[in-house]
Amino acid sequence: MQLLLTIFVLILACRANLYTNVKDLSSVDYDFVIVGSGAGGSVLANRLSENPKWSVLLLEGGVTNEGVLPAEIPFNRRDVLANPLWSWNYTTTPQLGVDGRVLDYPRGHLLGGCTSHNAMFYTRGSADDFDRYAAVTGDKGWSWEEILPYFLKNERWSPPADHHDTTGQYDPGVHSTTGVTSVSLAGFRYPAASRVLEATKQLPEFPFNLDMNSGKPLGVGWYQGTIGHGERSSAATSYLSSSVQKRSNLDILLNARVLRLHSTKSGSEVMFNTVEFTQDQAGNSTTTVTARKEIILSAGAVGSSAILMLSGVGNATSLKALGIQPVLDLPSVGKNATDHPAVNMNWLVSGTETLESVRQNATRFNESFAEWNKTKTGPFTATGITHVGWTRLNETQLAPFGADPAAGPTTPHFEFQFTAGSLAGLLTGGHYFSIDVALVTPTSRGSVTLASSDPFVNPVIDIGLLITEFDVFAIREGLKAGFRFITAPVWSDYILGVADGLPVSNSSDDAFDAYIRNVTTASAHLVSTASMSPYGASWGVVDPDLRVKGTRGLRVIDASVLPFIPVAHTQAPTYAIAERGADLVKAAWQ
Repeated sequence: MQLLLTIFVLILACRANLYTNVKDLSSVDYDFVIVGSGAGGSVLANRLSENPKWSVLLLEGGVTNEGVLPAEIPFNRRDVLANPLWSWNYTTTPQLGVDGRVLDYPRGHLLGGCTSHNAMFYTRGSADDFDRYAAVTGDKGWSWEEILPYFLKNERWSPPADHHDTTGQYDPGVHSTTGVTSVSLAGFRYPAASRVLEATKQLPEFPFNLDMNSGKPLGVGWYQGTIGHGERSSAATSYLSSSVQKRSNLDILLNARVLRLHSTKSGSEVMFNTVEFTQDQAGNSTTTVTARKEIILSAGAVGSSAILMLSGVGNATSLKALGIQPVLDLPSVGKNATDHPAVNMNWLVSGTETLESVRQNATRFNESFAEWNKTKTGPFTATGITHVGWTRLNETQLAPFGADPAAGPTTPHFEFQFTAGSLAGLLTGGHYFSIDVALVTPTSRGSVTLASSDPFVNPVIDIGLLITEFDVFAIREGLKAGFRFITAPVWSDYILGVADGLPVSNSSDDAFDAYIRNVTTASAHLVSTASMSPYGASWGVVDPDLRVKGTRGLRVIDASVLPFIPVAHTQAPTYAIAERGADLVKAAWQ
């Protein structure tokens, strides 16, 4: 009998508090209720549950990441979104700037959120970005100097899967080996990587940068990604590891779609302490849970703003028109939406060791999977992206447009992703080299609004892609810069010609613009729909401490709070925001 009791106790001690049925929750009252398990929510769930006196509930609308192989294998990253179970299946409104096309807009619908399906880029942005956030909000805590420790708190630098010598490929002095999320260089190298590196020596316009994450990203450097030991390191695998899930004061509930928050009036403020959600896809059965201290929205730039509006926080006139009773008139909710427009450039090449040599060859593909499955080495440990470049327009090019949209003089206008193949190796009929050109300082703005008071009706996502003259001009100049990159002598025996409809280098501006409008897509780096602004400001959604203006008990902590889009893939900045956000929450309650 004593043996059976001991075994039972050990089973309880090892049980993860990861639930799929609301009836299994340990309580309906928690100190903190967090909505969304991406780069924001997972950090908060981890950090707040470090205090054993606080109870934390994390609500995730999607499914578990466990057993989702495409979410583990870097090479197969794009396959996650092929399954509608793992995506929110959003689309944009017709985008006037790109010939009225309706674009798919991927958002992760599984534990880890978008960190479970993205391209794993680890890019912090420029020091100028964060110094501008500090200036705009009036809070020095958002400056580069103050936010850098939070980047380091997040990062655990790891050796690449092939354990190659990384000397001269990054600067150890700007990284951390003691954080949570694994970051490494590519663990499998394609021959095109050496050519990219040689081109930086041959072309002064594209100098080598030892480490783009130093705060000064200009130049071309080796790709750094959230990959550890040959596998994706997501918010779920790092911040919600099995040991974290076993904390007795942390509950995680999957398949929990948040419908709205409930509020009461408290003097001049609106107090939020109740979350209503459902696990019934028809919404016929709902559950409410109470947050004794705070509700934290970390549902991303689409989800967080939609939940605010469904809860009566937003433009009062617009909410009334939908039959939603306004509780707080905050017209900035859902506005200022910003994303990075991107255009892919493909060339046929003479080389045969590319992404296509794996993707289009069933035998090689299966062998590579077997190698990854056994040793976590080989092509499946990498995305095929070899380097990332960052460049600026010159002053003459900027002059007709007035103010520079970049945060400062060391901030780029473009990102170039150099890939040893077509995007994810999906083009057929040969071998390819590609440059994905992204405009990282767009001036176009869009919005996230509601189409209905029904939470099951998808939000209206208008990212305003390429609706300003500057954005069209700038991305055209980005394409021309891409063509200049392949004029380096090192490409002379490798590049055979343009592919996939790319105009030739001496095409007219009209031809470039037609191509741009036909193929430009969004990077799914949406920000600014719940922008930070100074205390007391009449604009914005959250104060610098990330509390929703005019409320008690409610914060937004995700990429939506950034008032300007960073010159970075938003994963790493969101981790840093959440790490600082966790400290702000702790300071308020300790």
